[in-house]
Amino acid sequence: MELFYKKYGDKGPVVIILHGLFGMSDNWHNVARSLSDELAVYCLDLRNHGRSPHSNFMSYSSMADDVWEFMQKQRLHNAILIGHSMGGKVAMKFTDKYPDKVSGLVVVDIAPKRYKNGHDLYFRAMRNLDLNATSRKEIEDQLSKSITDRGEMLFILKNLERKDAGGYRLKLNLDAIEQNYEQIAEGIQFRNKIGVPTCLIKGQNSGYINEEDRKEFQNIFTDFSFFEVENAGHWVHAENPAGFLQAIQSFIQ
Repeated sequence: MELFYKKYGDKGPVVIILHGLFGMSDNWHNVARSLSDELAVYCLDLRNHGRSPHSNFMSYSSMADDVWEFMQKQRLHNAILIGHSMGGKVAMKFTDKYPDKVSGLVVVDIAPKRYKNGHDLYFRAMRNLDLNATSRKEIEDQLSKSITDRGEMLFILKNLERKDAGGYRLKLNLDAIEQNYEQIAEGIQFRNKIGVPTCLIKGQNSGYINEEDRKEFQNIFTDFSFFEVENAGHWVHAENPAGFLQAIQSFIQ
């Protein structure tokens, strides 16, 4: 599968950034631009997201293979992987399958465990949208009735684009994501312990990572470091970009 991507910078080590569920490469524009002075940064749209192709099948193994195919086409011999949430699980699975292609791994606010279903609100909100609306303001008003956090609402709105014939459509493949949601919620199974230098970044106010998760990371990843970014929740890179970048740069250096 040929993934859509955006590239920032053309010198230094290669970094590949993988977004979370319902996200896309655009969510990482500011971070990628900040890193691009010293790094060649690629922001990918994972399958069924953004401008990448759609597929009825969506497992972590298949998404890891998509990243491997991307690296082959771009002739990238190895890369530092940064993955947030679902993208963090993809990055972990990729490292499990292709450890010699990963020079560093950054997992942002996600553990390799199974999580409880927690996205029903977003599925319902997108399902109930009247996409024949004449303006984004109308769509925003619709979403605001179910998604009260403005940051989350704007995040979902990124998935809309205007049709030439009028009205809007969703960029992501909502049907396939919902049908494969159980696989997305599943944990990652590792074949072996991993010696790739690995950094786990946690948002201070996030409940996604606990002390048991941190210990499990240390059991799986033998070269492990940990950063907690203050004044940030699950969307660490958006809620405290300066703190997040400091953690990234400290790990890479």
